[in-house]
Order: sequence, then C-alpha cells, then structure tokens
Amino acid sequence: MKNKIAVVTGGAHGIGFSVITELINRGAYVACWDNSPEIAVSMKSFGDKVLPINCDISDFESVEKAYQQTRKELGIPQIVINSAGIAGPNKTVEDYNINDWRRVNRVNLDGTFFVNKVCITDMKNENYGRIMNIASIAGKEGNPNASAYSASKAGVIAITKSLGKELAEFNISVNCITPAAAKTRIFDQMSEDHISYMLSKIPRGRFLDVKEAAKMIVWAVSDENSFTTGGVFDLSGGRATY
Repeated sequence: MKNKIAVVTGGAHGIGFSVITELINRGAYVACWDNSPEIAVSMKSFGDKVLPINCDISDFESVEKAYQQTRKELGIPQIVINSAGIAGPNKTVEDYNINDWRRVNRVNLDGTFFVNKVCITDMKNENYGRIMNIASIAGKEGNPNASAYSASKAGVIAITKSLGKELAEFNISVNCITPAAAKTRIFDQMSEDHISYMLSKIPRGRFLDVKEAAKMIVWAVSDENSFTTGGVFDLSGGRATY
C-alpha cells in the first residue's frame, strides 16, 4: 500500500473518511473527491497526503475533471474506492417523488458508472488496479420505503460484477461491499422509524462501525486480494442470506 495513489469519493465524512484514514496509515496518497463544503477542513489534518477535490459524481464532466487533476497532481490512481452516495426520502413507491427517484439514482448509480469508467483505461495500460464500490445490503434485500436507494445499490452490485468480468484478464480487481447501516450522516436523510427498522434486521444487534468497514475495504484494494473480482463482500452483521 505504501506510496500507492488512491481515489476515495465521498471521503469528507463517514465510511469514506475512515477509509482515507486507514489508507494514509498504510502509506498511500489519496485524492478525496467530494462536493461537501467541509471537504477542505475535514482533510486538513492529513496534510499533503490528501488532495481534496470538489467533485459531483453525478456529473460526468465533474468526474473527468477530478480524475485529470488527480492524475496531474498525484499521478495515475491505482486504487479507486467509490463511497459517495445518498439515501433519499423514506416513501412508498406509490408516494415516491419522481425527481427524488432520479436524484438518488444519478448519484448512486450513474455516479458509480462514471467513477469506474474514468479510471479503466489507465488501469488497463498499467495492468494494475483495485476498484471498490460501496453498495448496501438494501441492494440485495430491498428495504421497504427506500425503493430508489435499494434499486440504485442493486445496480451498483450489477455494475461491479459486469466490470469485474470485463477486466478479469488484467491484474485489476473490481469488488463491492454490501454493508448494513452504519451511523453516518446518511442517517440525517432517514426517518427514525426507518432507522429502527434497519437495526431490527441486524442479528448482531448493532450498527456497523465505520472503522470495521474501512479495514475490510482497504484489505480488498490491497495486493493481498489478487484473485477475487466481481465479488460482493458482506458487512451485514448476519443479515445477508445470500
């Protein structure tokens, strides 16, 4: 991991921030792509180990610019961890606003496609790459009153499996994780009833700790993970049934 160049989207807070911390501790350099107004402040403690870049992953032009800036200032990214995402409102399909549906899928699904797409050519040319997409247990099971989020995360799983097969002839791995809920700012977008529902579904009886997620993610993007690709790593506390 030492001196590797990584991209982490949505790294200003939550799982992404914990991943950046773990990567830095292992000697990597990181470009943090985030559209949070707090990105510069949250990255300040990492010094020159982190390059903060304002990026809206739902906008392909913004993603391309972020990639080129990363390439210019740090070098070709060997590791890409796509952690940015939004939950959207808790509504039934019947009551779900169409614009909210599109917004959630633009960030979670289109954003995953865009972030994966921009890094592929360089990784193939270098014959090396590690991509990790953050999906969700909701993408496997479909949470009620969260259809857009569930559908978008199911799409993240499918993109991961497709791209993993497409790049299997190279020394490139493409995997995703399907975590149960972790206490991050995404909870601010959810109702208390929905949060209680998610906790009730976890046999461990607690939410995921972001540091636990970071440990698994960073292992999966390391040289040690040289065979598994197109895989889904569960972090569901026993909830996942497949």
